[in-house]
Amino acid sequence: MFKSRLNSFPGLLLACCVMLVPVTTHATTAAEIDASVSRALAAFHSDVDGADAYLKEARGVLIVPDVRKIGLLVAAQWGTGALQVGGRTVDYYRMDAGSAGFQAGYQKTDFVFIFFTDEALDKFRAGNGWTAGAETGLTLVKIGAGITVDTLKNQNAVAGFAFGKEGLMGGWSAKGTKFSPVELGR
Repeated sequence: MFKSRLNSFPGLLLACCVMLVPVTTHATTAAEIDASVSRALAAFHSDVDGADAYLKEARGVLIVPDVRKIGLLVAAQWGTGALQVGGRTVDYYRMDAGSAGFQAGYQKTDFVFIFFTDEALDKFRAGNGWTAGAETGLTLVKIGAGITVDTLKNQNAVAGFAFGKEGLMGGWSAKGTKFSPVELGR
């Protein structure tokens, strides 16, 4: 009997994490997201060497501020941000991910994804739910690595940056992270 309860523990833990996500999120307006995006973009400029060069080469930029990750063995991650083309917001997207493994804690992080080609940007926008992984051509950039924009463009069509971390949690992987368009009232 004890063994059957122990086997159901991971499922119970996953259910608890999934139930936490709706409790910790709140209805967000476009104006609130835009304000957070502006703050995150300013932090990107100040925290990331070469930010101006990366943004100058961008066909589109997805900024997802205040992404939250919470977990204990099983983790959930979520946030809402804006896709900008030519410096203007054109769409809003929700970022969601789940993972399992040795992990515990809470973390809040800002993310910027830079699309270097029209093809990558069009593929992202055409999808009803774009999932990051090797097939999407995404390079995760370690802050302070000193990678040039030309090197990034030659590696993949999309570069992802995580910065402004608060809290304590293990690493982050883009694999399996899903981006879905959201409709918001202006």
